[in-house]
Amino acid sequence: MTTLDERIGHFFDDIDMQRQLGKQKAFLTMAFGGPTNFTGRDMQSAHEHLVQRGLDDSHFDAVMEDLGATLTELGVPSDLIGEAAAIAESVRDDVLGRTAQHKTA
Repeated sequence: MTTLDERIGHFFDDIDMQRQLGKQKAFLTMAFGGPTNFTGRDMQSAHEHLVQRGLDDSHFDAVMEDLGATLTELGVPSDLIGEAAAIAESVRDDVLGRTAQHKTA
């Protein structure tokens, strides 16, 4: 089983990780131009409870580092890792609740 990063692991304490992985896979598939099967809430709504628990840029940075390390370990070419990083960065403000308003889902 994968060990969670101690910097962000506490945000996943009461999460069904199989369900979470499914959500992440659907989102990333859509983000990379695959079939749009992602039916989850918008980023701000989905992470609002985590922001209230202290989610901030340092945690987002940890996720970015972990994503890059995982993709590197899997042998993903660096240009695609850069593309994944750019996609992730594009939702930073939404995830951290810094957008003017969020959509209703």
